[in-house]
Parts: sequence; structure tokens; C-alpha cells
Amino acid sequence: MASPTQITPAQLLRLIGTAQCPTIIDVRIDADFTDQPFLIPTAYRIDHRQMPTLATKLGGSKVVIYCQKGLKLSSGAAALLRTYGINAEVLTGGQFAWSDAGLPMIPASKISTDNGDTATLWVTKARPKIDRIACPWLIKRFIDPKSTFLFVPSSQVIAVAEKFDARSFDVDDAFYSHRGELCTFDTLLDEFGLHTEALNHLAKIIRGADTNRLDISPQSAGLLAISLGFSRIYRDDLAQLEASLPIYDALYRWCRDATGEAHDSLQSKSKEHADD
Repeated sequence: MASPTQITPAQLLRLIGTAQCPTIIDVRIDADFTDQPFLIPTAYRIDHRQMPTLATKLGGSKVVIYCQKGLKLSSGAAALLRTYGINAEVLTGGQFAWSDAGLPMIPASKISTDNGDTATLWVTKARPKIDRIACPWLIKRFIDPKSTFLFVPSSQVIAVAEKFDARSFDVDDAFYSHRGELCTFDTLLDEFGLHTEALNHLAKIIRGADTNRLDISPQSAGLLAISLGFSRIYRDDLAQLEASLPIYDALYRWCRDATGEAHDSLQSKSKEHADD
């Protein structure tokens, strides 16, 4: 029988990318981290001896702790957090089990590996439509849940990034932008090692809508229409971003779980009548 204080890599993977994702903490020692300098998506590192300090910051968050093998460090850290009333689980098998399963890991050099106090700052041009909404969704759900986004005039994006130590995206001269026929969402998947079947499928839908190649995916036209509608509803870019996140939550879950499911209400009604 599985322990109620453990979670498997497969179970955790299903939570990552959703609004229900727990706070994921990496407590590997420096030597183990140096040997494998990658992080599970959304995870950040903290010394296992800092659990009392961490507990004061977590509030009611659900937490998953992992070390290299899922043994003494993560077990002890999670147990200590539970004494503070925090729902803390251990990733079964630790980072080794996650890696052995071929699940995505983010190069630590791409993100902050500190104790999670510092949120990444991103900047792009104002009045977002598709890529500039899809990319923040990806960053918040898979890279840095605490990330902050600035929307500024197009001519000021690069300068603001330099002055405010932010990462520019989806504009000319930005590192995170279109590359050839790929859009910025594709670039983020490449740079952060986030290629999964579901995210690759979602990327195709976004690429078709963002580059006006609606033949790429049947869902691209719908995403374009919804995105343009949201841009008309909201004058405030941050309000539009917040309201639009559930669109990508739903598309991601469809790509992950429901692409083989069809819905035909007329057919269902005909069957109901036939059964009468």
C-alpha cells in the first residue's frame, strides 16, 4: 500500500502544469545538484536545514520534497514541515526516479536556484493577443509560478529589460522570440527543456494561431478568435492575462487527456430515443 506521505513521479507530473500544482522543493546537497544541475519544473532549491524558516513562508501550500533518491533528506524535510501543519509529501525515488522515467527537467542555469524568494521578471510589448498570453501561462505553470510580467510600449521592451533586470520576450531582438517558423512558445519549450507530447501538441495550436497559419491545427482558428475577443474585452493587459489563463489550462488538459474524445449531442439524443 502506497504511503500517504509519498507521491510518485507519474502523479506529480499530472499536477505540474495545472493550477493545483504543489510547491516543489529540491533539497539535494550541493554535490548531488552539481552532478545533475537540473530541476523538476517549477521547483526551487533550499537547504534541508532551512525547513523551519521555509515553513513560515509556505502558509497552507501543499508541498512535494525531493532529494537525489527520495530517502533521508526528503523524508526528514517533509516530516519536519508536517510538524508545522504543512501538507508535505516525498517524491518516491527522488530525482533519480524522475530522470529515469524520462520526465522533463529544466536546466538550472536557465532559472534562479535560490530559496524561491525571488520571482523572475519578464517584459514584452503591450496589448497581448496569443504568444504574449501563452508564454506567461507556460512560465507560470511550468517554470516559475511567482513570475511577474510587464507590458510596455513595443519600442521600450528591450530598454526596460536592461534597466529592470527582466527577460524580454516575443519582440524583435529578444532572446526569447520567434525563430524561423516557430513562435516564442516553441522557443521557451526548447530553452527550458519542456518538450512533452501534450505541450508539443499545444505548441502546434498556438503556432498556427499566432502566425496565422490556421491549417496547422484545427484548433488554431478557435484560439485566434477567442484571443482576439479577449483583447477587445480587456483594456488592462494584466487583467486580460489573468482572465485568459484558464483558456490555456483547458487547452493543455485537452491536449493531455481528451484528444480522442468526441461530443455529438444529436447522436446522443438519437441513441436515447432508440433506447426508449
